[in-house]
Amino acid sequence: MNLRELESFNAFMTQGSVTKAAQAMNISQPMVSRLLNSFEKSVGFPLFNRKRNQLVPTNEAHQFHVTVVRSLNSFREIETQARAIANDQLGSIRIAAQPIYVDTYLLDVVAKFKLAHPNVSISITDTGLEGMLELVTTRQCDLGIGITLDLQDPNMVVTPLAQSRAVCLMPVGHRLARFETIDIDLLRGERFVELSIGSPLRTKIDYIFQIAGWPRKIAVEARTIRTISRLVERNVGIAVIDPFAALLVDETKVVARTLTPMIDWDVALFTASRELSAVEKSFLAFLRAELPHLRASGCIV
Repeated sequence: MNLRELESFNAFMTQGSVTKAAQAMNISQPMVSRLLNSFEKSVGFPLFNRKRNQLVPTNEAHQFHVTVVRSLNSFREIETQARAIANDQLGSIRIAAQPIYVDTYLLDVVAKFKLAHPNVSISITDTGLEGMLELVTTRQCDLGIGITLDLQDPNMVVTPLAQSRAVCLMPVGHRLARFETIDIDLLRGERFVELSIGSPLRTKIDYIFQIAGWPRKIAVEARTIRTISRLVERNVGIAVIDPFAALLVDETKVVARTLTPMIDWDVALFTASRELSAVEKSFLAFLRAELPHLRASGCIV
């Protein structure tokens, strides 16, 4: 049996006659008759009683029709999914990203992507850089989004998206808020709110201050940039931090200032060593489309 025979049988059972089945399928009556005869031979049991050149379905035909309808619906679903995949409208994407990007960058990207691809399922895991690399390397996640800071990993394909530079985040009324650029030596004696030790960005910042030759007063350490931003809002201290932090704070309470010497890094897409799927390539296009908005807000350069 073949698909055309299944369709002819369903049309006959639904329409009630060969004539109406032919009209529904937009083919000739003799063609429908041939398809039905061939289908009956292939199933191995009588489907019709023939009375005065008319076909009357047997009880077995009515019973079998339920299975045929189910099979046709499954086939149509396969066709629909194939077209959806071909048009990047179906699939799934598992994303691991550092918290600052989950809290900011990814929100608009995912919202816009879902409008264009409503049937693509997305899962997002909030994790640190090491966790993100592990999830992507072990294929538990398809895509990773994070910072590079000179990262070298032979098992990872790194696609730079943009460059960011650290900023000095401080309360609006801070003594240094009047400066557009903050030299690191102006921060001597200030209280700092910092990322936890072990964070790649914290390591980079520690190195810059070691070169400057004076110790910092660490008021609070926290795991996420969101927490640090909220603490700066509450005047607990200042922070040398990712510029995306400015998107998380009340700008009537906190300002971000350029820092010298510059501390910069790439925001990048991380993937395992494989070709991106069509739907993943589409998501990458949405990631890139959001970059002008981030540039306008000062998050990237």
